[in-house]
Amino acid sequence: MSLRGKVAAVTGATRGAGRAIAVELGAAGATVFVGGRSTRAGRSPIGRPETIEETAELVDAAGGRGIPVRCDFTVPADVDAFRARIEAEADGRLDVLVDDVWGGESDVEFVPFWEQDLEKQLRMWRNSVQAHLVALHRLVPLLIARPGGLLVEVTDGDEETPYSGMLAYDAVKATIRRFGQVLAQDLGKHGATSVAVTPGFLRSEQMLEHFGVTEENWRDAIAREPHYAMSETPRYVGRAVAALAADPDRNRFTGRSLASWTLMREYGFTDVDGSRPDWGRYYADVVRPEVDPTTVDVARYR
Repeated sequence: MSLRGKVAAVTGATRGAGRAIAVELGAAGATVFVGGRSTRAGRSPIGRPETIEETAELVDAAGGRGIPVRCDFTVPADVDAFRARIEAEADGRLDVLVDDVWGGESDVEFVPFWEQDLEKQLRMWRNSVQAHLVALHRLVPLLIARPGGLLVEVTDGDEETPYSGMLAYDAVKATIRRFGQVLAQDLGKHGATSVAVTPGFLRSEQMLEHFGVTEENWRDAIAREPHYAMSETPRYVGRAVAALAADPDRNRFTGRSLASWTLMREYGFTDVDGSRPDWGRYYADVVRPEVDPTTVDVARYR
């Protein structure tokens, strides 16, 4: 699973899946340009403490080379500067582009969309769909400059995912998923692969805080949310993307919506604790038919 000599760019790499993907690409030996708004000099409007410098240091510690670049991906001039750094420090080489900008954590509301704050819904769209589109417009030309590039659009859900019950959120994630699917046609003409990838029930920094637990005692949250027994660390989807990037035959997946669990079945990697969470199978067997999760042998799905 070596990516030694390869260059990757990860947007939205400050925390969560983006950070973990950057780290796992680094662990495979890649140079990773780490893009995001939160730096040690100033936080993004979300106000969370994680920074791109921390992510770059984690990439270094994993065995790669992390290059932090402050970038608001909704702003074309910022993304132009991000691209300029790749051109200057990696001779314009870009083998893997992971588009993971989200920035909608504080804008999700669990009420009917007509009762939601309209500005929050519009901001969610700008911070995710607009940001993905700007990043693609500016960075894809580097990706297709030589054959064999890989584009990964990180979203929530695969083809089997039902409506989330939140119109704006659902539309955002479906649009990003569609980017990964349809760009296979455009990028394929240049020898590149394009996919969408989703994690399962993610134990991100924010979700751990939401349940009042840490990675060390995360199982304490199962009493409050039984399905949390099937959660996975962000490193799981990171390992999924790294395995895909290192696969010389990855083009067989182009145009598909993949998941941490479908790629686990393909490549056999594990989460950091050695387990193999299969959220897709668990969802089909337990969540969708509304089986009482407290009666389920979770070990069957890990």
